[in-house]
Amino acid sequence: MAAAPCARIGNACEDFVMVEHDDEDAGESPYDGSDRLESISQYIESVSSSLRTMSLEIHDHPELQYKEHHAHKVLTKFLTAQDGWQVTPSAYGIETAFVAVYDSGKKGPTVSFNAEYDALAGIGHACGHNLIAVASVGGALATAHVLNEKTLLGKVVLFGTPAEDPEGGGGKIKLLNAGAYKDNQVDISLISHPGISPNAALVRTAAYSAFKVEYFGKEAHAAARPWDGINALDALITAYNAISVLRQQTQPGDIIQGQITNGGLRPNIIHAYSAGRFVVRSTTRARLEALKKRVYACFEAAATATGAELKLTPGGSYDDHMPNRALGRSYRHFFNRLGGEIPREDIDMIEAATMASTDQGNISYAMPSLSPSCWIRSEDNDGNQLGGPHTPDFEKAARTEQAHENAMRIAKALAATAVDVLTRPELLAEAKREFDEMKRADQRALSKQ
Repeated sequence: MAAAPCARIGNACEDFVMVEHDDEDAGESPYDGSDRLESISQYIESVSSSLRTMSLEIHDHPELQYKEHHAHKVLTKFLTAQDGWQVTPSAYGIETAFVAVYDSGKKGPTVSFNAEYDALAGIGHACGHNLIAVASVGGALATAHVLNEKTLLGKVVLFGTPAEDPEGGGGKIKLLNAGAYKDNQVDISLISHPGISPNAALVRTAAYSAFKVEYFGKEAHAAARPWDGINALDALITAYNAISVLRQQTQPGDIIQGQITNGGLRPNIIHAYSAGRFVVRSTTRARLEALKKRVYACFEAAATATGAELKLTPGGSYDDHMPNRALGRSYRHFFNRLGGEIPREDIDMIEAATMASTDQGNISYAMPSLSPSCWIRSEDNDGNQLGGPHTPDFEKAARTEQAHENAMRIAKALAATAVDVLTRPELLAEAKREFDEMKRADQRALSKQ
């Protein structure tokens, strides 16, 4: 055993001991060189140029959530031209969603990929969804290629999932609720998101909930007869200050964000109306429910203190992404064989955590899911770090040839993981067993709230 350096959490410093081991050293490795990684790599290299063209088409025509008509057309046209693929445009009543299926005709597991392609207002593809799209398309096509080449059992499904942005989005949740994944009997779900963090397999995201707050009071002259009024702005400010105090007692990983959108009409009026938008995040959806109760109490207390009437309107809500470790071990094995350097599982699980949120989180509570990160270079010529996702720097980085090459490596590793599931029943059984254990733990945690 080797003592790890001091781990710093906030201002505290805690020593801990880490046991040196490698996942595959724990037992005999299931990989004997007979897997299909070489075939997958060759296939993706053969279609990389076409995928690059498609990526640039999406990148250079940014479209907001549920308005991704150009991207939808580009992707479905390309997929329809592929042998053996059945493509359903505008699937499940969502105009810019699609479902593409490659079925071997022989009963077996169903592996799925999610493609994103929406952009951000004002800064285009600053989240790199053009790369997500082609990595998922490439991974799905390569899996189908091996399925056909090796006459394997099973099915590949590629979902076109619009509107990942939580501000009014949640395309995957709409597809999930409409029965898209259930109808296709999906066993596992795969996707990857670009960023400036190191490559990782076991990416965990935060649970997210947005809501609108409104207070209704009573107008009065603020100088002559203020006592006749009920100040809605006082209520909102009181709640905002209460939340600021609450932050001292929240746990690491609990985040509360707020914006005042309406602070009244004029300064010499007791304000009859005020409004704001707030976001609450936490590491798990069970933790989020507990935090929301405490935050809502701040708004309710402010209403009691001022006499204003409170109205809370729920907005978007995403579950945290719970990565499947069994799938992560497979992905890590193949990605590192392709030249990657994802650390061993215990370190990866810690380092890959992020407080960003995605609707892939909801998928991870419905089936075993993996959402590895994809590092792309957002640096100047001297190697100085530039902006990450949701910045103009990242929008430029998502268009580079190097970013495309990195996305193609992701596609290869995702496809290899999918094929691993199709060819090793014990892997799928392990992934599902872990998923069931996670769901039971989640239900226990939720029951305590």
